[in-house]
Amino acid sequence: MTQRYAIGPRETAAMNTAELRANFLIETLFVPGEVTLVYTHYDRMVVGGAVPTAGPLALPCPDNLKADFFLQRRELGVLNTGAAGTVTVDGTAYELGPQDCLYVGRDARDVQFASADGAQPARYYLLSTPAHRAYPTTRRTQAEATPVTLGALETASQRTIYKYIYNEGIASCQLVMGLTQLHPGSVWNTMPAHTHDRRMEAYLYFNLPEGQRVLHLMGHPQETRHLWVGEGQAILSPPWSIHAG
Repeated sequence: MTQRYAIGPRETAAMNTAELRANFLIETLFVPGEVTLVYTHYDRMVVGGAVPTAGPLALPCPDNLKADFFLQRRELGVLNTGAAGTVTVDGTAYELGPQDCLYVGRDARDVQFASADGAQPARYYLLSTPAHRAYPTTRRTQAEATPVTLGALETASQRTIYKYIYNEGIASCQLVMGLTQLHPGSVWNTMPAHTHDRRMEAYLYFNLPEGQRVLHLMGHPQETRHLWVGEGQAILSPPWSIHAG
């Protein structure tokens, strides 16, 4: 598990493109046959990816968590961005189709990621935050998620947000997780651009056609910066930064 340290707006203003990418962009998140984890000092969130191919992959417990097992003091959100698969939590199997979500509560000891077909693997996007209590492990398919349509075609921002883990959905301690899908003809995923000092966010961009990129805007509203983001790459968005693509 690699680490990313919290960076303030003053330091960010002096960064060149390579330094911006090194601090805020996770370029390699999905590696076939591996679990990849990135620990960020923003809200102590862990961002990860799991791509099971030849067989199941176990959720590891890196030494720097100082825990007996990964979820001893944490909760986990899993979103399948690939083909069908199964996540097994302490012996109970949960099938996850494309864009289905699973919440795994604190105290779960054994989490295994598997694909229905290793040749066309599942790609699990992982988000984990500290947890003060145990909520039940819960699956929610995309069809069961709460859809909210925002924006307009005239401003190229029409999109549907599928809410999975939130106050009125799957219960959690502090983790919030959802999925945004753009409507045909729209390109903006978050408009108007905004900040919120109460929390950081992690953005995964996926299902990008080959050769295409997302232009992600970040930084202070008065002095924005940008990052070019490719398929399966993620952005760490600080609480002080705008976030729009």
